Amino acid sequence: MVTRATDAGTNQSVERAVSVLRALDSGRPELRVSDVAELTGLGSSTTSRLLSTLERLDMVERDPVSNLYRLSLGLLPLAATATNRHPVHRAARTVLQGLATRTGLGANVAVRRGGELMFLCNFEGTRAPKSYTQAGHTAPLHATSIGKCLLTGLTPKERRKLLGDPLDAHTEYTTTSHDLLDAEIDTVRRIGYAVEAEERALGRASLAAPVRDASGEIVAAISLWGPTSLLGDRSDTEGQRLALAREVIEAADATSQALGAL
Repeated sequence: MVTRATDAGTNQSVERAVSVLRALDSGRPELRVSDVAELTGLGSSTTSRLLSTLERLDMVERDPVSNLYRLSLGLLPLAATATNRHPVHRAARTVLQGLATRTGLGANVAVRRGGELMFLCNFEGTRAPKSYTQAGHTAPLHATSIGKCLLTGLTPKERRKLLGDPLDAHTEYTTTSHDLLDAEIDTVRRIGYAVEAEERALGRASLAAPVRDASGEIVAAISLWGPTSLLGDRSDTEGQRLALAREVIEAADATSQALGAL
């Protein structure tokens, strides 16, 4: 539902326009006016006017045959500028390329945005399964190795307030207990990396290590992802998994150094 203006300093028209753009990023490639109205909670006439205005501004576009709306490439320069100017993206991009090339797996970097993580960059190696992860996509913190690294900077009380209780299950292997999550995060602090096996998607696993800035705060995390047989904590090739863990720790350390960490 659309977020309504709550104070005199909030512009309701801007909020409504942004809600329309977010509706068009809801997973389906194209939407009818009525679909957007339903997703935003706005009236059909208001939604139609907003879409027409956004179309004139090249923020959305309408298929001339189906009359369905989709996001326009006019948004791309803004999104690319925001991504490329982010210090973590600048520090991690080359590191991730090298990591994906050396290991043949997928390499990601992400930051925490509220109760979710947001990917800033993704590269795929030759052994990585097909990925639908893109810059700007979000994922749950408790069900990913990157997220568990990002959560190490919070206290147990802060984690419970941020994530709620119980934790959402994405597969039968997802950690849904805060007590178990606390234990996993303690392990991350002890060994320097996180392991996630099929908690978000069956058949896939990941390893991640935290990235720190000049103040020593955890500001991001880097991960390798690929088949569970290579990366999961139920892996048949533990020696190979440990070698890959060292790779991801070194990549995170290199990124931290680029951000000024000692």
